[in-house]
Amino acid sequence: MLELLSDPQAWIAFATLTALELVLGIDNIVFISILVDKLPPERREFARRVGLFMAMFMRLGLLLVLAWIIGLTAPLFTVPGWGEEISGRDLILIGGGLFLIWKSTGEIHQSLEGEEGHASSAVKATMAAVILQIMVVDMVFSLDSIITAVGMVDELAVMMAAVIASVGLMMLFAGAIGRFVSEHPTVKMLALSFLVVVGVVLIAEGFDHHVPKGYVYFAMAFSVAVEMLNIRVRKRAARPVHLRREYDGEHGA
Repeated sequence: MLELLSDPQAWIAFATLTALELVLGIDNIVFISILVDKLPPERREFARRVGLFMAMFMRLGLLLVLAWIIGLTAPLFTVPGWGEEISGRDLILIGGGLFLIWKSTGEIHQSLEGEEGHASSAVKATMAAVILQIMVVDMVFSLDSIITAVGMVDELAVMMAAVIASVGLMMLFAGAIGRFVSEHPTVKMLALSFLVVVGVVLIAEGFDHHVPKGYVYFAMAFSVAVEMLNIRVRKRAARPVHLRREYDGEHGA
């Protein structure tokens, strides 16, 4: 252990894996923000922290069964007519993608066509249900990053430290992101649309059709930048009208 602390390569690997976990966890944080928004305001932060804390233990558990995770890439069966080999990892990605699409489209429908106020049963959510969904979604999103970590680093301690650090940073920033998404309905709708795209990407990955993540993240970043401009324009438009004095040529000289 002391050798790892004095090894520069271990620190580089730790920083790289932590950054990787954070980048791959952006969509995870957005989805968590939408989930906890269904809870009363005073319970959201608690649900967010407990969900991420439990998800951290799930990630550490996945790391402790590395051989099983690597074995998930072994083909289980072949799709008739397509010739596609499906592994356990593929099934998890496909299932996670379908879950994201189902959940996101349901949220979009609820926002546009659902009942208003607190009377709608679809709006209500229990603490346990929200925490469970956070854990499930985090497991789906973390599967690829954990498999990548296994291929990048040999030391289990470095991988576990990176997971703990990344989840800690997620806890630090998730609250601010959640409040921002909750206060701006158009941003929430944009986030739900992102999650539909992420769900489609997960399904494509499950069928071994690689989609470059850089394109997806660039599209997300560009859309968010445009929406930030729209928010600023709307704020300026909401300001009281300021009447300017008409130019008087006779007194202007």
